[in-house]
Amino acid sequence: MRTLSLLFFVTFFSVLSVTAQNVATPGDPDKAKAIVAKAVQLLGGERYLQIRTQVGKGKFSVLREGGVVSFQSFLDIIVFPDKERTEFKESGSRTIQVNNGNTGWIYDGAQERLKDMTEAQVADFKRGIRTSLDNLLRGYWKGDGELSYIGRRPSTLGKRNDVIKLTYKDGFFIEFEFADDGTPQKSIYTRTNPEGEEVKEEDRYAQFIEINGIRSPFVIDRFTGGKQSSRINFETIEFNKSIPDSIFAKPANAKDAKKEAKY
Repeated sequence: MRTLSLLFFVTFFSVLSVTAQNVATPGDPDKAKAIVAKAVQLLGGERYLQIRTQVGKGKFSVLREGGVVSFQSFLDIIVFPDKERTEFKESGSRTIQVNNGNTGWIYDGAQERLKDMTEAQVADFKRGIRTSLDNLLRGYWKGDGELSYIGRRPSTLGKRNDVIKLTYKDGFFIEFEFADDGTPQKSIYTRTNPEGEEVKEEDRYAQFIEINGIRSPFVIDRFTGGKQSSRINFETIEFNKSIPDSIFAKPANAKDAKKEAKY
């Protein structure tokens, strides 16, 4: 569900308006916690909370000006909270991106090149963890941030979503929207791009499908500057498979990196 490597492939800023209702006092942490608890129950309750690994397969699309500019198949392997291996395949070429806490590496199949991630790329991954839905609902943020209730925000077809805010000690914050039944709808945050401009990121969750008592969004759409910039479309998701640490270790060379991950 997190799909960090997928989500930080494309990334925007506009001012959001929030209309608070009288159902709860804006800033109320208890209301925010209740909304999170409701969402957890909807997604599977204790089964959802006990997820330790996730393996997803599907298609990843990059969009620009309403058209698809890249269409790739992917394999995404996560060991929560901070290990992820994502493999992309397009036109016979394979790219592998691996994060393991504070380190990471990339294999570029087109150039047959293996390299360490830059500090900026590792920072992108860490930001992806902080902004992910799983991070919020499983409470990995606790001790480093606090929740507050924002209010109600217009949604679709005359409906409104509850909005909560997760604010970290360093001031960085994310807003999450939930439907009345507890279904996660979207997450929103801003970042600073290389040009120093503030950019708003918005991920919209859709097509929740139940797998062994756990509901997951099979479609995650990224919007940049109000325009759709990517889509993650899962075809399969498996939970709590045994994942060896070896698939996250950096290979000795590019030839070894080409080998299929065994799990």
